Amino acid sequence: MQKDFKKWMGQKTEIHNEKIRPFFHEREVWFSSLGENIGFEQDGGGEKFMRPVLVLRKFNNEVVWVLPLTRTDKTGKYYFRVSLITDEDNAGDRPSVVILSQIRLVDAKRLQYKIGDVKEEEFVKIKEALIALLK
Repeated sequence: MQKDFKKWMGQKTEIHNEKIRPFFHEREVWFSSLGENIGFEQDGGGEKFMRPVLVLRKFNNEVVWVLPLTRTDKTGKYYFRVSLITDEDNAGDRPSVVILSQIRLVDAKRLQYKIGDVKEEEFVKIKEALIALLK
């Protein structure tokens, strides 16, 4: 599959120069401009190269650890199923899968808009699963 790195570079420049960092918290799920990435790294999609991410750790107002999410039902030690509590129209729980192996540090400028939260109990289990993966 051919990737459009030039288009992403334009978006990346705009995000870096013009985007204001939003106010965010751990356990929230945001659409984030992850970009066009190399090989099997998780890409964003659409015009703004976005995909949903879980805010795992807020270090300060500028940088954050995120975990990408997918709607594809995947199993194994690198994945964790969650029920996303969305903010839109009280839609209720939406199943998603957290991709534990794709943890990454990003600037909060990449966060575009909040779409929901992960249940507190599931968030604790996600952190436990990530720690187990790192052992």
